Amino acid sequence: MDLFNNFYKGKKVLVTGDTGFKGSWMCIWLNELGADVYGYALPAKTKDDNFVKANLAKVIHHHDGDVRNGAELKKIFAQVQPDIAIHMAAQPLVLPSYNDPVETFETNIMGTVNFFEAVRHTPSVKVALNITSDKCYQNNEWVWGYRENDPMGGDDPYSASKGCSELVTNSYRKSFFQSGKCLVASARAGNVIGGGDWADYRIIPDVFRAYFSKNELIIRNPASTRPWQLVLEPVFGYMKLAETLHETGEEFTGGWNFGPISSEHYSVADVIKGITKIIPDLKYKPDGNAVKPHEAKLLKLDISKSLAYLDWRPLLNFEETIQYTAEGYLAEKESNNVYKSRVEQIKNYAAKF
Repeated sequence: MDLFNNFYKGKKVLVTGDTGFKGSWMCIWLNELGADVYGYALPAKTKDDNFVKANLAKVIHHHDGDVRNGAELKKIFAQVQPDIAIHMAAQPLVLPSYNDPVETFETNIMGTVNFFEAVRHTPSVKVALNITSDKCYQNNEWVWGYRENDPMGGDDPYSASKGCSELVTNSYRKSFFQSGKCLVASARAGNVIGGGDWADYRIIPDVFRAYFSKNELIIRNPASTRPWQLVLEPVFGYMKLAETLHETGEEFTGGWNFGPISSEHYSVADVIKGITKIIPDLKYKPDGNAVKPHEAKLLKLDISKSLAYLDWRPLLNFEETIQYTAEGYLAEKESNNVYKSRVEQIKNYAAKF
């Protein structure tokens, strides 16, 4: 499973947002690679979250904290003296950003500022990554994928906050990290799915909430198309980017897209159809009455840059992505050791290289 030539073994890696979905998966993988993993995040929201189910609090060094608290974040950086810092803490959802735009902007913009302030006052940090979102781009609903040099934007508060987070990253990179002592990059991924995600307003968690409770699933936007990808795909990309920055240098700074190949974009209805092949007794229907805030209907990423310059590529097709995802959720009910089941999925995925 060592895809990194022992690169991470013994390195101190600080991950903000380690209690979140992607952050918890990254911490599991980093831990298995022998990294000394530190986390800084708000407590997990529910007892079903991946961080809790995998018992990560006993596996890594976790500190409860809010990225909006810049002084506390600086203090943790000073104590840990990490080699690599990865910023994943965020308010990660579109619909809640309409309900509380202030929290979304504070967390996603000032949280990024606080992260880079902590980095620039911690000389041990050699690589700093900001993990944002495909929604950082100004979405024109066109059929081709967005490239790293396309304009930042976003109409809803969440998307706008991610565009701003990218602008903050670029500003700090050019203003404070030109010496090369710390190399800065950002990474953008699409609709990431997999076991352990129980956030509200997401179709896959909604599917398995309905399935496990034997309720009917209400589908909000069946025609919306997304770049669905298993959580391990971008997480591997993030780790590969950090390694490449550390080992190769400044030419790998800036923004990077991680997503499925251009033909692997499917609608919400396609996702439901794929899942019902695995759990055929799922009951569902479209929601034809709800008033819906604006959400993008078509969104693709161009991953040509990552394919050409990083030793990374998406390994799973759509059917495999759905299979891994369903198995991840089912393992939470069937396995008495969720951490072990997560590691098995990582090993199975890594074996495809």
